[in-house]
Amino acid sequence: MASVEIDSNQLEPDLAQAEDAGPARAPVQNWALKALESLGAGTDVEEQIFAMIGHSKFFSDFTRSDIRLLAGSMQVYRAQPGQTIIREGDIDDYMMLIVSGRVEIMKKDRNASMQPMTSVGPGATLGEMSMIDGEPRFATCAAQELTIFAVLSRDAMVRIILEEPSLGAKILIKLVTLLSARLRQTSSSLLHYMER
Repeated sequence: MASVEIDSNQLEPDLAQAEDAGPARAPVQNWALKALESLGAGTDVEEQIFAMIGHSKFFSDFTRSDIRLLAGSMQVYRAQPGQTIIREGDIDDYMMLIVSGRVEIMKKDRNASMQPMTSVGPGATLGEMSMIDGEPRFATCAAQELTIFAVLSRDAMVRIILEEPSLGAKILIKLVTLLSARLRQTSSSLLHYMER
């Protein structure tokens, strides 16, 4: 298998370029995380994450060692029912893994009213697109019940890629696979809508 070399300079954001990019590249806000209760390092929920193997598509190929390394790069938070975790339009740089509880995903309609799209529970990941591309959040996510989730920031992901390339590759492949599946599902739904 061919090895892939990663140039760390390509992973570091160019600050001058970010400043020139305009309002879409505003500083990361992370206001939602500051408003939530921090529970500490991801190592505190390592066993719960490990228990998701076999129940979560994201962790299907992960080993105990992979989980330990990943959990060590995450921070854990608790959200009370009704608390917003991610807000549509915000600029953030993290994805989250739901450890326990349930999160509702909502999107603004043309009248700026929040419309429920779906809800997800333990093992689901949210916010991957913004973590990867730095673009504004696509939807709002709020806790439907007491929810504990682990956060992986872009900086932590870069560190994993540089320091643990095997795990970094696994995570990237999982993210690409998840995003591809969501795109296919959305395309299929759009096609059915257009055929009506």
